[in-house]
Amino acid sequence: MSDSLPTPRLVLRLLLLVVAMFAFGFALVPIYDVMCKAFGINGKTAGAYQGVQTVDEDREVRVQFLATNASGMVWEFKPVADQLSVHPGSSREMRFIAYNPTDKPMTAQAVPSVSPSKAAAFFHKTECFCFTQQVLQPGERIEMPVRFIVDRDLPADVRHLTLAYTLFDITSRQPPVAAVSQASLVVAKESLQ
Repeated sequence: MSDSLPTPRLVLRLLLLVVAMFAFGFALVPIYDVMCKAFGINGKTAGAYQGVQTVDEDREVRVQFLATNASGMVWEFKPVADQLSVHPGSSREMRFIAYNPTDKPMTAQAVPSVSPSKAAAFFHKTECFCFTQQVLQPGERIEMPVRFIVDRDLPADVRHLTLAYTLFDITSRQPPVAAVSQASLVVAKESLQ
């Protein structure tokens, strides 16, 4: 007599395993957010900042910039400079360079993180390439700006903070740009005739 499970039971267990893996993948981002909040790591920044600040000329904060690619992202991605010294309340700008070395158009999304996490609430982006998806054609190189203000209310013990971006390849989530453009041209051409 065989010790293996009957085929229908095995198939059912494998299907349940697939459903469980999908559910875990779907719940991974909220679980990650809860864990980061519980342990005080990976400070997320808010959207565009609209406030007005007065500059604190008596204080200087060093802002370090990091750029990394997520798994599967092949672009070259780096800040123009590794760090800046800023006076809290002053508006500053940093540029990041992205280069698509492939032979096809690609779409990317940058996700920011500020550390230490207690500084995240005091780091305000007024303009950021992370607010929109970036599409680069084959061999294209661009400079992407981030304009920011370090709030005057930043705790006095924070003299250094890090703004890190992780760049994700989201090309497969987008319709191919060339295909959409070509289809639009065909429809437009037919409507003119």
